[in-house]
Amino acid sequence: MNHLHNYVGTNMAYWTKRAPGYSEVNREELQTAQRQVWSRALDDRIQAHFQGAPRASLRVLDVGTGPGFFAIILAELGYRVTAVDYTEAMLEQARKNAGPLAEAIRFCRMNAEELSFADGSFDVVVSRNLTWNLPAPERAYAQWTRVLKPGGLLLNFDANWYRYLYDAQAEERHRADRDKVRQTGTADDTAGTDVAAMEAIARQAPLSRRVRPQWDLQVLSSLGMRPAADPEIWKRVWTREEWINNASTPMFLVAASKAQGMP
Repeated sequence: MNHLHNYVGTNMAYWTKRAPGYSEVNREELQTAQRQVWSRALDDRIQAHFQGAPRASLRVLDVGTGPGFFAIILAELGYRVTAVDYTEAMLEQARKNAGPLAEAIRFCRMNAEELSFADGSFDVVVSRNLTWNLPAPERAYAQWTRVLKPGGLLLNFDANWYRYLYDAQAEERHRADRDKVRQTGTADDTAGTDVAAMEAIARQAPLSRRVRPQWDLQVLSSLGMRPAADPEIWKRVWTREEWINNASTPMFLVAASKAQGMP
């Protein structure tokens, strides 16, 4: 329990400090074609699942919103968005980045593993690059399932970001990525990041050791969800620079539906 408490404190301190720099990355996405790329990727999935239901009729929860990227583009599309993050500094950045759209988004400071919303509060739960970093990701998935309405949709975008800390082949591929970045003169997406601090956190994160999305599919199935993975979503949502930086850890999507009749 002490270990968990220390991990949470260290994690929060890291992301609080990194909030301004991470926000710059999100602002760049909002100012480039990535805004439209991600907007279409999310909207296509949601609309296909709900068979073209009016966007204003669907409640969406963005878990681990960070500087607000998903929340902003979903509100822009017309969905009813609630955005949560455990770090107040991130929420401050999200409100700032949202500009006038901040009035349409409900921002809440909340732990992704201990959501205080009532059962069945949302039609959709979305998340990006969060699960890998959680101390108890099984609990998070249980909470996300709980707050979904029957028939609801979960969309979780993530990757095996720090698998290289525990797998020799993954480490070799990771080093090849860093070499490729230097050889091609591509902007290094670790610039401005305290890599040593991030790796120290990742060594304590349980999912760094797991092979995903297989792990995610097993957990969600055990919760009664109907999950499927798209291991090639990166081809749709990543820029060329993101691929060069992270070729060894391609982003995947875990999409899961909650069966009608589930509590």
